[in-house]
Amino acid sequence: MARNGTRHEAAGATRRRPRVAPVAALMLALVVGASPALAQETLSWLVRAADAARTQNYVGTIVYQHGSLVETSRLVHRSEAGAESEKLVNLDGPTREVIRSESEVRCYYPDARILRIEPRTFRNAFPALSAQQQKALTDYYAVRKDDVERVAGFDTQAWVFHPKDRFRYRQKFWVDANTGLLLKVRIFNERNETVEQFAFTDLTIGGNIDREMVRPTWTGTPQDWQVQQLAPGRIESKDTAWEVTRLPPGFAKTGEGFRTLHGKREPVAHLVYSDGLVTVSVFVEAASSAPRAFGHAQIGGVNVFVRQLDDSVVTVLGEAPGATVRQIANSVTRR
Repeated sequence: MARNGTRHEAAGATRRRPRVAPVAALMLALVVGASPALAQETLSWLVRAADAARTQNYVGTIVYQHGSLVETSRLVHRSEAGAESEKLVNLDGPTREVIRSESEVRCYYPDARILRIEPRTFRNAFPALSAQQQKALTDYYAVRKDDVERVAGFDTQAWVFHPKDRFRYRQKFWVDANTGLLLKVRIFNERNETVEQFAFTDLTIGGNIDREMVRPTWTGTPQDWQVQQLAPGRIESKDTAWEVTRLPPGFAKTGEGFRTLHGKREPVAHLVYSDGLVTVSVFVEAASSAPRAFGHAQIGGVNVFVRQLDDSVVTVLGEAPGATVRQIANSVTRR
């Protein structure tokens, strides 16, 4: 696809810099390890990047890389009178179309004839920066302003976030110098290897986007499709009687319940913990139905730690350093 985005084509792109709200002022005080001027500049671009992802109109191609996996998708984002609507279409692999509105997310899988509908919570999909993500970046990372580089034909300012502890990966962000939109994110492991990356390869920012461009391909729900109100394997909220007693700094429980996993006869206890950027899953199941491969394993940027606990097996996994999943796994206990 031809490259169709330059700053000169971004008609209507705003240069407005948002005011720093009280909550943002608190975040500013937490940017430890940076000079006051750099802390202020960092906060300004974080707020500006989050604002641009919500308020700008943009159309572009996104390449997602995770280990050896590479996926390409087309994103159309429309903002009108403060309301967002968005359409994401896979360009390779199984056909998938995701429609996001203010209230819900609809995922169409035409090959499987499935429509999945779920409520929309906070937005954390690239290129958005949720309040939770911004807080994690200011709380647990030291920031360094890096080079000015070109991404998808745009001049960008690069920023590097170095974790203040051993429980997080280093991250690098590239933001459009004109609008503030986040154009590229790269995550590095302890060996300085890229474990995950999101990047626009072509992009147009600004201008009018017709409402039809963010509507689903299918009108209504096809009669022969299955409609799922929740994603397969979604956690059934319930007390599992398990807990983690020694979480890494900044991590908090965001979900707990039982989950039905492929190949398992009985639901498995599932607890989810996050620091706003990183999500770690804890699974606890009966030892009789669990695999016998204990210890640490790594698949790309995902670290896994498995241990036996009495008559149960604990499995912890997440896109976080091995120290993170190991500490969580070793502190799982019954309430």
